[in-house]
Amino acid sequence: MSASLRIGVIGYGYWGPNLVRNFAAGPRTKVVAIAEQNPNRRQVAQAQFPYIKVVDDAAAILADPDIDAIAVATPIFTHYELAKRGLEAGKHVLVEKPLTPSVAQAEELASLAAAKKRVLMVDHTFVYTGAVRKIRDLVASGELGRILYFDSVRINLGLFQPDFNVIWDLAPHDLTIMDFVLSQTLGTQAKWVSAIGVSHYGRHENLAYVTVGFDDELLAHVHVNWVAPVKTRRTIIAGNKKMVVWDDTSPVEPVKVYESSVDVQHIDKDTAYALNVQYRSGDVNSPKLDGKEALAGMAQTFAAACLDGAASPSDAAVGVRIVRMLEAAQKSLEQQGARIKL
Repeated sequence: MSASLRIGVIGYGYWGPNLVRNFAAGPRTKVVAIAEQNPNRRQVAQAQFPYIKVVDDAAAILADPDIDAIAVATPIFTHYELAKRGLEAGKHVLVEKPLTPSVAQAEELASLAAAKKRVLMVDHTFVYTGAVRKIRDLVASGELGRILYFDSVRINLGLFQPDFNVIWDLAPHDLTIMDFVLSQTLGTQAKWVSAIGVSHYGRHENLAYVTVGFDDELLAHVHVNWVAPVKTRRTIIAGNKKMVVWDDTSPVEPVKVYESSVDVQHIDKDTAYALNVQYRSGDVNSPKLDGKEALAGMAQTFAAACLDGAASPSDAAVGVRIVRMLEAAQKSLEQQGARIKL
């Protein structure tokens, strides 16, 4: 393999242009070809990147021996087939979130990648943001204390998806952040998932609440919604020493650390009150964040994984875990919110 990772990008719709731009600008990556079925989008791709070959069929990219890796930026239901064909062709594979529509398919791809000794990675872009990495550091350092809960809201007006519900569309972001900050950092694993939702328009749920249970009374809660009057992207992680709030829509100081906590002292149960609760509210500070573009970091992490064998926070194992939670949430929806064990 060359010192530069030669990439073919499949799909030039909503996200494909962002991938091409970052891979084309990276010091260790080169975009060799773009595959797009839509003729109008092909014209756009060729106009924006006249030096890159643009084709109408992914087969041309998969068969090209000069391409080391593919990036799949197509609808969810196409991920499995394209990723499998890429791995079978001996190429490294990057797939848009989520990895596949089912756990069985995700596990099969992960096993195939291992057998072929190829990298399989998911573009969970948020784990490469300066904000999420700072939050991870705060959790890892113990500054927040014992983590009590993770609460995330991701709502906006649209965009409705024709092939899947709001959980499969928006929740992968929050579940991946949760996995990165809690599971990968603290080693605590999700035990069960519960979800409720409703479809006001069409047959797919446009509003949903997903709860994930861990050991030690740690709960994670995710609210996703396509029918909200404002765009909200807010995550709260509460510890028994400090709490952190991340407002991803705020242009200034999006991450704030609150020196707030609750101190509880047990007293004689025979008295009128079984608990003595004291509240502490202190300073609020906004840590400095890395301002580099998250997608650029993801692109170069993929290159390092392929060229150097470096680790990735959004590798195949993570991709499988996220799909497992999504599939469990879907099953819970169909069982009116029942807890589904992972």
